[in-house]
Order: sequence, then structure tokens, then C-alpha cells
Amino acid sequence: MQALTFKRGVHPPDGKALSAEQPIQVILPKENSELFSPMSQHIGAPCAPIVAVGDHVKVGQKIAESPAFMSSPIFASVSGEVVDIRPMLVPGGVMVNSIVVKNDGKMEEIEGLNQGKDYTKMTNEEILAAIKDAGVVGLGGAGFPTHVKLNPPKDTPIDHILINAAECEPYLTCDYRLMVEEPERIVKGLQIMLKLHPNAKGVIGIEMNKPKAIEAMTKACEGIDNIVVQPLVTKFPQGSEKHLICAITQREVKSGALPASAGCIVDNVDTVIAIERAIIKGRPLMRRVVTVSGKGIKNPGNYKIRIGMTLRDLVDAIGGFNEENPPVKLIAGGPMMGPTLYTLDVASVKTTSGLLCFTKEEAYIPEEKNCIRCGKCVDHCPMGLMPFMLNFLALKGDGDAFVAHHGLDCIECGSCSYECPAKRQLAQSIRALKKIEAGKKAAAAAAARAKAEAEAKAKAEKN
Repeated sequence: MQALTFKRGVHPPDGKALSAEQPIQVILPKENSELFSPMSQHIGAPCAPIVAVGDHVKVGQKIAESPAFMSSPIFASVSGEVVDIRPMLVPGGVMVNSIVVKNDGKMEEIEGLNQGKDYTKMTNEEILAAIKDAGVVGLGGAGFPTHVKLNPPKDTPIDHILINAAECEPYLTCDYRLMVEEPERIVKGLQIMLKLHPNAKGVIGIEMNKPKAIEAMTKACEGIDNIVVQPLVTKFPQGSEKHLICAITQREVKSGALPASAGCIVDNVDTVIAIERAIIKGRPLMRRVVTVSGKGIKNPGNYKIRIGMTLRDLVDAIGGFNEENPPVKLIAGGPMMGPTLYTLDVASVKTTSGLLCFTKEEAYIPEEKNCIRCGKCVDHCPMGLMPFMLNFLALKGDGDAFVAHHGLDCIECGSCSYECPAKRQLAQSIRALKKIEAGKKAAAAAAARAKAEAEAKAKAEKN
């Protein structure tokens, strides 16, 4: 089958050899260690604690939730005592109010856990409710509540469910190992999704630099008519939703629109396994697989951890840093889009896919110079934007012109910075102004909704 792709993009060294052949290892938190459950680990309304300091919680117990539709509940991943509720640093660099549980080491589970169901005998409403009640969100990075993604408006027909198995970020191999080690579970999770949309075709998109994954997933799909494995050209950001849709279906997701508008739903590999676990095994989202890599770590590999474990505890549990060549830069996620960390005292969350420990050699970035107007950032921008212009407007602080030049369409992939011969910090400056302007847009939309609701209420009272 021909490998598909999208226009533009970049080809950074993948760095995956450090961890690709390392099987997934289970790492359990140490007894008496503290695990942190931030109240916001997803797109949408944050949760509120439903436990208090001094309460004893068990594995799988719901400890925080929100009545909002666009939200996702949070569960205890260990048993122990709630010792505090306080702000904690998360990989995105902000402090989030978090429930702190001191692990008693017993891993005592609540009653009723592991009571899976036969999805073929469940209604669509029951499947969606089970996915929501299990706290499943997109584990590829965005954290979009999965029950919302799988339930688009009724006038939006879905004919493709795409599994993002590209894992295009350099160094990360956690999805690759899941495909090699647990392909049947991925297929079962996709079959559950297809039951919700019976007229859809399931497509698992895998980059060509993962032949073992392509082989394993192809074998797992044998005899299933509505699921295929689609090879993809190895290119960044092949795993971006819009570009995956473009590569496989040749459809365009318009500015500001969701994939459902193009008849597609896109979910990450580990998200699909979380769906399978929620339905077939009756277990909520309490764990995820994380790649720890870079030459600054003693034992690069892929580790299944309990969500809420600090990155410091994870590093200690796998042997610590490389003492002869220690890291000088820590990155949460991949090197193209992941934020830099200034400390390991950070809570792992549902969307924590990796921790990169870069040595001085790996972290080297040449000094930034003046733009030479070469146009390489334009040639390689997967969104077809003009990053050099957006960088200029960002440094100038011209938000109106930034929006007019489609700055809000930037997906912050970093392709422009990677290709820039002057090593301009294009993506960083664009990201900063985009955050400000996106906040303004959201505030304006909220104000408009509040005004409309007030006017409707006043009209109703008048009548």
C-alpha cells in the first residue's frame, strides 16, 4: 500500500533508537510517596474535589468531577490518605489545585472494579456514558474529553475513525511499544468506537519508520472488513489531526473547525486502549505509558506509571540520571512541541507522554540571528502560514494584525524554528501571542453568551 502524507513539514532525526526496543515496564509508586491529582487534566471545565483531607481513598475511586459536559472525572490511582489539597506544578508550567494522596503501598481497590461489559450488547448511550465515567481523554497531548469527541452533533455524519499511530515526535516510542505489545487491544478499542459510528471506516495510520508496528497491527486486523492499516510517510507533524486527515482522506479541516466537520474522528493509540480498558475491563483511566529518553538518563525506556506520580519519583525509580553525562535540559513530551521543565517536582497527568533528559550536546541551539528572508519557514509550515511575519508581529505586540494573518491557526509544531537557518525563535514568539489573543477571543465569546442569556432572560420575564 502506498504511503500517504501531507504538503510541507520537516524531517528531524527521530532519536527513537534509544528506547524503541525497550519493552514497557510497570513502575509502581513507592510506599509513603505522594501522588498529585491536578483538577484540570483536560480541555474544558476543571473538576472539583469530592474528597477531603483525612479521607481514605482506594484505587479506582472517583475523587474529583465536574457537572459540565466538557469535562472529565479524576480517579485515585493508589490507595491511601488524602493529606492535602494544594496547588502543584504540571508539565505545562502552571500551578493547578491538586488532591494529594499519600500512598499506603496496599493498592487496595474499590468494590466493583474490573466489572467489564460486552460492548456488542450495550447501547451507544451506555458506551458513551461508560467512557465518560472512566475519565478517558485524548492521551496524545490535547486532553479532549473522549466522550465528547465520539458524540458529534447528529447532523455531522462520521465516515472515518482515524487512529493516530504516527508518533511523529522524535524520541517518543510509547505508542510504538503499545502497537508491538498490545495490538489486539487497540483493534478492540477501535471496534468499540466503530459501533458508535457503524457507517465509518477505521484507519490506523502508522509512519513507515515503524515496520514492526505496521506488521503487528496488520496481523491484528486480519479478518476485520472495516479496519485497515495505512502506512504514512515519516514526516513531522504527520500526527497532527488536520494533517492526518489530509493525508488519509484528502479532506481539509477549515480554520476553527473540528475534525468531525470533515466526517472524521481522530484518537491516539493509548486513548483507544483506555476506551478498551473502560468497557471491556471496567477500569477508569489511572495509568499511562511514558517514554523517558535522552542520553542524560541511565535507562531510557517506556514505562507504565500511575497518573499523579511525580517525574522526580519516576526518574529515581528507573535508576536516575547519567552521572558521567548529566542532562542540562528537561522536556515534558517531545522535543518539537514539549515544554521545557525547570524542576522534576512536577505531577504526571493524563497527557504526559514523555520526559526527555538532554545532555549539553543534545540540547545545543545556536545563537539566534537576524532573519535573512530566505522563506524556509514558509516553505515548511504545514499550515501554509508566514511564520517570519507572525514572529515580527508577535515581537511588535500587534495582536490585531497577528489574527488577520491567521496566527490563531498556528498548531505550534515548531517546524519553522527547526528549519530557520538564523535559528529565530519563531514558534516560541508565535505561541506567546497566540495564547494572549486566543484568551481574548474566548473572553469575548463568553461575554457574548452571557449577554445573549441575559437578554433572553429579560425577554422571558417581560412576557
